[in-house]
Amino acid sequence: MSSQNEMFIKEIAWSRRHMVRTLRQVEALPDLSHVRMACNMHLDLKMIPLVEGLLKKNAQIFLTTCNPTTVQDDVVAYLVAAGAKACAWRNMSDAEWRDSWEQAIAWRPTHLCEMGADITTLLHQRGEFGDVVACLEATGSGVNRLNDLRPGYPIFNWDDLPVKEGLHNRHMVGLTAWQTFFQTTHLTLHEKKVLVIGYGLVGQGVAAAAKAYGGQVMVAERDPARRLQAAYDGWHVVDIDDVIASTDVVATATGAKKVVSATLLDKAKDGIFVLNVGHVAEEIDCEYLKQYPTEEVMPFINAYQLNGKTLYLMANGSMLNLTAGFGDSLNAFDVTLAVMASGIKHIVTDGQQAEKAIYLLPQSVWEKAL
Repeated sequence: MSSQNEMFIKEIAWSRRHMVRTLRQVEALPDLSHVRMACNMHLDLKMIPLVEGLLKKNAQIFLTTCNPTTVQDDVVAYLVAAGAKACAWRNMSDAEWRDSWEQAIAWRPTHLCEMGADITTLLHQRGEFGDVVACLEATGSGVNRLNDLRPGYPIFNWDDLPVKEGLHNRHMVGLTAWQTFFQTTHLTLHEKKVLVIGYGLVGQGVAAAAKAYGGQVMVAERDPARRLQAAYDGWHVVDIDDVIASTDVVATATGAKKVVSATLLDKAKDGIFVLNVGHVAEEIDCEYLKQYPTEEVMPFINAYQLNGKTLYLMANGSMLNLTAGFGDSLNAFDVTLAVMASGIKHIVTDGQQAEKAIYLLPQSVWEKAL
C-alpha cells in the first residue's frame, strides 16, 4: 500500500472516530436486503461512514453526485471497492453528469436519497417512477424544485428541520466558506467591504462569520421580509447595483441563477473576489466571464480580464467551502449525517407506506439522532 493510500485509510478511521452519532444511527438500521438506493449527493470523506454502513446492512447502493466539483475520486473508488456502484468523478462534464442520472434510473432504484432533487425532477418530468417507493431530499434548492411537482411517491424534506437549519445552514456554511477563502487566497477580510447576497439561514451565517473575521459587511436581499430582518439584525442593507463598484468580496447564498449578472460583473470593482456558497453552481454568470481572457493565478482562483480590470472568480462559481475546502467539520456534520441516516430508516420502513406527497421528516424520527 502506498503512503498516500495509508494516509487515506487513516483519514477514514479519523472520520469514523469523530462521527459517533452517524455510526449509532447506521447500526440501528434494519436489514436492507430489499433496498436499492440511488444516492445523489456530495461524495467526500464524510460520506464514507454512512454509505459503508448501508452496504454492511446489505443495501445495494448506486452513487451519483449532486455537484461534480465536490467529488473526491478516492472516496468513490473506496466505496466502489466496498460494494457500491457509481457513476461520478470530479469535474465530469454536464453531459456526463446528466447521463449519470440516467444510469441511476436504469439501475431501477427502490429508494432515493438526494441533495438537489435531480433524479426526482427527471422522473417527474417523464411521469414514470419505476420501482421508487420513497425519497429523502436534503437541500433548500431541491425542496424548491419539488414544490412544483405532483409527487409520484412520498418525499421527505429534511432541509427545513431545526437541527439542520440551525446547525449546518446557519453556522457551518459561513464559517467554512471564509476559512476556505483564507486558505485559498492567503488573505483575510480585514479592511475589505464584503457583500453577502441572500439572507436566508446560509446568508445569515455567511454575514455573521464575515463580520467576526473582520469584514465590513453589507447584505443584499430581494425578499422584503428578509431585508427587514437583516436591517433589524443590524446589517447595512443595500441594493447590489449601488455598491458593486466599491465591493471587495461578493458571496452569493441564494440558490437562484445569475444573481451576479453580466451587468453587475461589468460594474464590479477592479480586483473584486466573487464566490458562491449556495447549492446551485449558476448564481454567478460564469458563461459571460468565459469570453474574457483568464488565468488560474492560485488553485481555485481564476483571474478574468474585463475591459482593463481584473476579477477573481473562486472555484469557478461552485460551492466554495466544499469545492476548494473540506466543508463542514466532522463533528458538526456528524449531526447532519445522523439525521440523514434516521431519515433513511424512515423511508425504508413506515415512510414508504405514506401517501404520495411532500412531508417534513417527523420529529419522532430525527430526534433520535441527537
